[in-house]
Amino acid sequence: MLCRVLDWFNASADSAETARRPSPQTPPPAPPGGAQGIPRPAERHSPSLNFNWLIRSRVRGANTASATILTFLDSHCEVNTDWLQPMIQRVKEDHTRVVSPIIDVISLDNFAYLAASADLRGGFDWSLHFKWEQIPIEQKMARSDPTQPIRTPVIAGGIFVMDKSWFNHLGQYDTHMDIWGGENFELSFRVWMCGGSLEILPCSRVGHVFRKRHPYDFPEGNALTYIKNTRRAAEVWMDEYKQYYYSARPSAQGKAFGSIADRLTLRRKLNCKPFRWYMENVYPELRVPEQEAVSSVLKQGGLCLEALGRDSLSLAECRGAGTNRLQSQKWELVEPLIRQQDLCLAISAFTAGSKVKMEPCNSKEPRQKWKPRGPALQHMVSGLCLDNQGTNGPLVISQCRPQMAGQSWEPQVIA
Repeated sequence: MLCRVLDWFNASADSAETARRPSPQTPPPAPPGGAQGIPRPAERHSPSLNFNWLIRSRVRGANTASATILTFLDSHCEVNTDWLQPMIQRVKEDHTRVVSPIIDVISLDNFAYLAASADLRGGFDWSLHFKWEQIPIEQKMARSDPTQPIRTPVIAGGIFVMDKSWFNHLGQYDTHMDIWGGENFELSFRVWMCGGSLEILPCSRVGHVFRKRHPYDFPEGNALTYIKNTRRAAEVWMDEYKQYYYSARPSAQGKAFGSIADRLTLRRKLNCKPFRWYMENVYPELRVPEQEAVSSVLKQGGLCLEALGRDSLSLAECRGAGTNRLQSQKWELVEPLIRQQDLCLAISAFTAGSKVKMEPCNSKEPRQKWKPRGPALQHMVSGLCLDNQGTNGPLVISQCRPQMAGQSWEPQVIA
């Protein structure tokens, strides 16, 4: 049932590391933990000594495997008792699951085995730096059984189990990434956004040696390699949210990352969800950085959107200029809110024809969430657009037709 895909495929380390690796002609040593009575899975080793590094080596290993389920393991690991069966069972129940164990720590200094917390999941910041974080309190309170799987936005990437057909269907790894670093984000985004799920299974534990330095050189340097790989992930999967990646990692601007045409084609072919869906449904705890509020008028032809109290929204003659613009015509567009001081644009219901009004701002209120759609302003939850059906009529939401004059809004920044 299983082929274990190891970093033994990776023939790219320095000569000292290579000397310790079994040659293609030499039977490999028993895997860590074998003395504990764990069944040893089938292993295949690539005879090639080409410099494929981790990412492309894992793809070669997966292609060589004849089994239906793949287990990816870093070579500097030691498995714990009964580590494999729970993960295999989860994948057998749903082939779109990608399952990772709890990753314990093996001391680099004395190989002591240190158990990690069972209340952690994978997360990241906007620079695409992986981190372990506590399960959100509401999820923790809902867990009646400590052995229940933990939904995780991302996996660390070194150790996981995945159905081979699903791995191939999703496009394996991005083999234009180099060495390693960042491939776990690309895989994690792709799994969630294209119909799968990621989880950590408390019943499975694998120890991992966390090294203080790399035992080999990165030809272009560690930092440049990581930037190239994470830029590829951001450009393919993060949509408009990639701006926050570049803000958090300005050194990535202008750095070469190669062609992503084949990965964009893959995303379209798989009909994957937008990154906004990932943010709202998988990782809502990742806060979008505060945007600087800029005052604008919302023009439609020669008229401006004006609010006179909570229930009076209309188009009126644009009055004043610059900082002398009427306060009732000044708007702050800080996505997802369209606000005037403490009041925000909100729909009264989620159906076409519903009126739009002003109410106290609440960034968690779904009726107040908007986004640009070309020249139109689209309500994010209903999918309908802000529509002026007549100069004297109320503003409503209706089916989006951005080419229609009544749905075309031109924000002009007040200088």
